[in-house]
Amino acid sequence: MTETTATLDAVAIRTRIREALDVARERIIELNQAIGHDPELAFQEHRAAARVADLLESEGFTVTRGAYGLATALQADYGAGELVVAIAGEYDALPGVGHGCGHNVIAAAGVGAAIALKPVADELGIRVKFLGTPAEELGGGKILMLQRGAWDDATFSLMVHGGPDGQVPARGFRGQALEMIIAKFHGRTAHAAAAPQQGINAGDAVTLAQVAFGLLRQQLPKTVVLASYIAQAGGATNVIPDLGVLEVEMRGNTAQEWNDVRARARKALEGAALATGCTLELEYPELPYEPLDGDDDIAQIFDDMMVEELGYTLKVAPSDLAGGSTDMGNVSQYLPSIHPMIAFLGTEAYPHHVSFAQAAVSPAGDRAALDGALAMALTVATVAQDPAQRERLLAVQRERSPYTSAD
Repeated sequence: MTETTATLDAVAIRTRIREALDVARERIIELNQAIGHDPELAFQEHRAAARVADLLESEGFTVTRGAYGLATALQADYGAGELVVAIAGEYDALPGVGHGCGHNVIAAAGVGAAIALKPVADELGIRVKFLGTPAEELGGGKILMLQRGAWDDATFSLMVHGGPDGQVPARGFRGQALEMIIAKFHGRTAHAAAAPQQGINAGDAVTLAQVAFGLLRQQLPKTVVLASYIAQAGGATNVIPDLGVLEVEMRGNTAQEWNDVRARARKALEGAALATGCTLELEYPELPYEPLDGDDDIAQIFDDMMVEELGYTLKVAPSDLAGGSTDMGNVSQYLPSIHPMIAFLGTEAYPHHVSFAQAAVSPAGDRAALDGALAMALTVATVAQDPAQRERLLAVQRERSPYTSAD
């Protein structure tokens, strides 16, 4: 194949991708609107998952509902090439805010990218694998799916997440690791005036833990987050409480700093229990999210597509840019992946706020879903047609062991 022929083939492939997405345009918008106006919480996204599955099934994908033992997970496959691209979609909402993180846009964009790649899958030598992943906001659906083998046969993975106005570069975009724990201090109740010596004050343990955290924060890097919330510490001034509950969140940009704050926070909790005579019980509401570490080569191709093919302007990103926390981080630690943002252009919305939920179903949200779908599909096609990138990714896959492990 000559360079001229290859260039012409690339142009033809991109044209067919655009045409396929244009045909599906109204269905993608309808999907974005339907999920956006009908929010469902983590592991309860039954209607959203059904809508996604129905659309991909109607487009000729082989769909598995309730995939990997999760009622609201799904897998949709098309093609038989050796290069397997796993496109991740999310559709869970936030309590009280609805789709304040725009997961309806994530789902619609992922479905759109899969549909756009279908007509060129055989020519590109790829298998398109859409993974509907529940419970990103709380529960870590992708981690459960990783443990059950969802990405074992994938060569690389990608998704796109809605963001505020101003397109942030995908290259260099990182996410923080996250662990949430619920610390329960168990003491003994007593009359606070008549027999205080008989009590073991669980409220005091919560107070000591909070003070320890406050002092610890001075010694932590600026990229580390140690946040806590008192859920319970007593109910009456004349009763020594026998239960104190502290919810704790720890984030870090790197695995090393994250593991350090996790260890130090636990010591603070243990010290508070020891000082007050309480016993300490730790609960884990979700699996830990590892740092998001995007593949810069694939991310650069995505940025190029956003600028050259879609006409976006990339804003200058700070050198320490980190985008919250996501279970896509665990995926990125296992295989080459990207998790770029797609701007809700012309809005003043910001994530985890009702304004973002509104923007996600506005014309800006519809555009983000369509543009995100196109950028991802063009990125996949470019990777597949680049011999060096293709071989690099396949070589990484050949050397990788299965992720599957016990839950």
